[in-house]
Amino acid sequence: MLAILGGTGPEGKGLALRLALAGEEVMIGSRSTERGAAAAAEMAEGAPGASISGADNAGAAAAGDVVFLAFPYEGQRPVLEELAGSLDGKIVVSVIAPMAFERGKGARAVEVEAGSAAEEAQEILPGAQVVAAFQNVSAEELMDPQVDMEGDVVVCSDHADAKKLVMGLANKIHSLRGIDGGALANAKYVEQVTPMLVNINRIYKTHASIKITGV
Repeated sequence: MLAILGGTGPEGKGLALRLALAGEEVMIGSRSTERGAAAAAEMAEGAPGASISGADNAGAAAAGDVVFLAFPYEGQRPVLEELAGSLDGKIVVSVIAPMAFERGKGARAVEVEAGSAAEEAQEILPGAQVVAAFQNVSAEELMDPQVDMEGDVVVCSDHADAKKLVMGLANKIHSLRGIDGGALANAKYVEQVTPMLVNINRIYKTHASIKITGV
């Protein structure tokens, strides 16, 4: 089962929908069971026959074999410290891209002492296999199954088998492609592309993504 912590936001719900449509069993986690269940019911309407359930974050972390982190960066440390026992030994996929917004300037990347949100997650969860992926994918397009998405998902990790599995999940979403981005240390560069894309999308009123050519 795939569990998405903080899955009631656009990115989490969009990933839940697309992965469920691809045949995966998905559980959406939230701060409360009620919110998780409501988000699951909403996404299930767009995916008849798909397996989407809801729970609180603790329940989702315990149930998931692969656990996605889709909450804001500010909540990462307290959530992971609380749920560390349930995440030990599991594949943990960080979708988090730390950013802030400044009036008149738009989005900007936030520096993380560990290097990246994904590296910080690995420090907090030494027994987990942390993978960074999906930070640059449009949440709005994920939530609309009628949109034929275009772009690459750069996947970074120090755990080869976990990275391969997450690349396979990316490939299951029609027209997306998982790309091996190397070690987890490279997650910093992938995360920092996201605020740039946010600004490009605001300027051009579009949903830009990234594409690696020549591969």
